[in-house]
Amino acid sequence: KGFESFFKTIEYEAKQRVATITIAMEGYNGWARPLDGLILEHGYKLYNVNNVKLARFKEIFPASAKTDSIDARKIVELFSLQKHLPIAKKVLQEISPANAVNTQFKKLTRRRKQLVEEKVAISNRFSADLQAEAPDLKALTKSVDNLWFLRFMILRDTLISLSRVHRRSIENIPYMSQKNVDKIVAWQQHATFTPSIAYTGSMLHDDALRILELKEKIKELEKQIKELIPTSKIARAIQTIPGFAHVSAGSLAGEIGTLKRFESEGSLALYLGMTNLDNSSGKYTGSKKNLATNRHAKMAMLTATMKHTQHVEESKRYLEKKISEGKRYQQAIRSIGRHLVRVIWNMIQQDRALK
Repeated sequence: KGFESFFKTIEYEAKQRVATITIAMEGYNGWARPLDGLILEHGYKLYNVNNVKLARFKEIFPASAKTDSIDARKIVELFSLQKHLPIAKKVLQEISPANAVNTQFKKLTRRRKQLVEEKVAISNRFSADLQAEAPDLKALTKSVDNLWFLRFMILRDTLISLSRVHRRSIENIPYMSQKNVDKIVAWQQHATFTPSIAYTGSMLHDDALRILELKEKIKELEKQIKELIPTSKIARAIQTIPGFAHVSAGSLAGEIGTLKRFESEGSLALYLGMTNLDNSSGKYTGSKKNLATNRHAKMAMLTATMKHTQHVEESKRYLEKKISEGKRYQQAIRSIGRHLVRVIWNMIQQDRALK
């Protein structure tokens, strides 16, 4: 009812004043959801308010202490000053809605990232706890993430009972090799546990079960992302770059949404975190960190660029050259990423694959 009342009010005002509806709001695609999406669905022009630049604008044109009503009046002032004051234009950023496929990419890849982070956290805890409770059992595998090991861990509700599992039951575990069966049987002959295993065993069982569940969910999400790639112009182009697999391509397509949001490839590079803002003044030449960088897009771009240097010899040599010049590894990777942003920009604009 609140949203319905909001739209009725602004539509009434628009009819009374014979005006088009333009809305500016803070927190686009964040705390403003789902109102921002509903505004775009109604066909209204929507602007996102850059809070950092709004604060700067209020410093130049002082106002009372920050309140929502003062901010609202300042935003109205900004609309009238957009054509005459550069900072006003920078505070208000017009939202160009992405198509349905890229919006789906964004939700799928962000969800996958959350599950991967959860899996890493649980795996680290599981590995440390298992080392403390049953070091000989942990020594059976190089990685506690191995499917055969996790499936063995959930074969019984408690760890102590794993030492009594029959060989045939172990052989029936999926992904279990004969070599690993022999290792487990040998461990069973001298299995030892700490006294606290009586209550920590069930915790380790639950962690192993959760890791397996997360692996399956991540695999399913990656399958959905891969199937969507051919339907997105942006994802199709990005995936043709060596090292940019379907997850990276889908993530970047979802975060970029549409190139209409960006005035130039330089703006796209700032958004992806591959360059800094110019901070030169007078004889001083320098740069500063861009606070408006999309951290999800930056992480996807950095990860894919690192993979790219492993696949392309020329990029690998360039990376080594930059490091030899005194650049840190992260800076050198961003230098390559900056070049790849130009490549991505041109490919999407021309709707072509990398040759």
